[in-house]
Amino acid sequence: MTKPRIFINMHYMELGGAERALLGLLNALDTDKVDVDLFLNQHTGEFMSLIPKKINLLPERRGYNAIERPMVQIVKEGQWGIACGRLKARWKHARYHAKLSSVEKSFDSSAFHYTAEGVQPYLPPLYDLGEYDLAISFLQPHNIVLNKVKAKKKIAWIHTDYSTVHVNAELELPVWAGFDHIVSISRDCTLSFLSTFPSLKDKIIEIENILSTSFVRHQAALLDVSEEMPKTGIRLLSVGRYCHAKNYDNVPDITRRLVEMGFTNLKWYIVGFGGDEPLIRQKIAEAGMEDHVILLGKKENPYPYIKACDIYVQPSRYEGKSVTVREAQVLCKPVIVTSYPTARSQVKDGVDGVIVPQENEACARGMADAIKNTDLLNSLSSYLQRNDYGNEVQVGNIYRLL
Repeated sequence: MTKPRIFINMHYMELGGAERALLGLLNALDTDKVDVDLFLNQHTGEFMSLIPKKINLLPERRGYNAIERPMVQIVKEGQWGIACGRLKARWKHARYHAKLSSVEKSFDSSAFHYTAEGVQPYLPPLYDLGEYDLAISFLQPHNIVLNKVKAKKKIAWIHTDYSTVHVNAELELPVWAGFDHIVSISRDCTLSFLSTFPSLKDKIIEIENILSTSFVRHQAALLDVSEEMPKTGIRLLSVGRYCHAKNYDNVPDITRRLVEMGFTNLKWYIVGFGGDEPLIRQKIAEAGMEDHVILLGKKENPYPYIKACDIYVQPSRYEGKSVTVREAQVLCKPVIVTSYPTARSQVKDGVDGVIVPQENEACARGMADAIKNTDLLNSLSSYLQRNDYGNEVQVGNIYRLL
């Protein structure tokens, strides 16, 4: 009997929460039951080596590999159509952005959706791959799976808290509406998404980010990172892209306040990369925190760093549902998160983590109270040791869609 075929599309495998969530799904899928083809627009990123061998990684294709790379590169390669589409999209987005209010402009996340619309006519169809039983678009924009792949059923993932961003709903709605189902990773994500797209209520299904405890613990044991994170003082850690959502630009000021409260032996390490790195380094210098806030940069395997820290901190402005928080919980690390809108859907305050205010002074005080409370920290770790934060059974929801 022929096994069902699943197609999965993702941008690339850089260090990020969506990429880690995808790894969880790929590890959980049973290739004795299904055949899985993974199509990455670009074969780049620290997590490329972590793609399970059981997954069929499709070759990179011209056109798709030019959607996000620098314009100079793709013009040199003669990918004129994609370059033209991106320029048109940039112009259209600029016109749309100019009409927004100052508040809307600061939260506008519609640029890449314009890019997806702009390049779509220049992307060759993927029909030569045949018809799939299920096609999954794992990270928006979802135009590729909707318009370039043949499948009996198509699903698209929501990873964003829509209450925290501005989108061009008129542009996005037809794309979302074209899918058979829309997968939300949490109840809060569902509610915020439906506040923008109420007509799509009947398409929503909820599937949590899939996390394999055995995978995370195995990866965490592979490296000794004591040279980069010496076993002295209080070691805080955050992992994620250097971007506005993660709020790392406020970490130096929060750290300065903690040092002034007496935590002079504290170091806050950050694993990641991204466009906000110059801003974060500027804030580190302004706060005089060069000895206390340490940017570790990109890491192919971030799990040993989580294992090495004393407390994992998620200082975000907003999250869909943080994969890294769950990974830290799997490794039995006390977790502190800021009170972003979806925080309480993931952390039970005082039980398996601590929620602190987002404002810097209040955040620092909340963190200080937690750090000083060794009974609380031990209680958090003990609770995490007694409870399994893996959820590979969620993959059953995928099989039921076939």
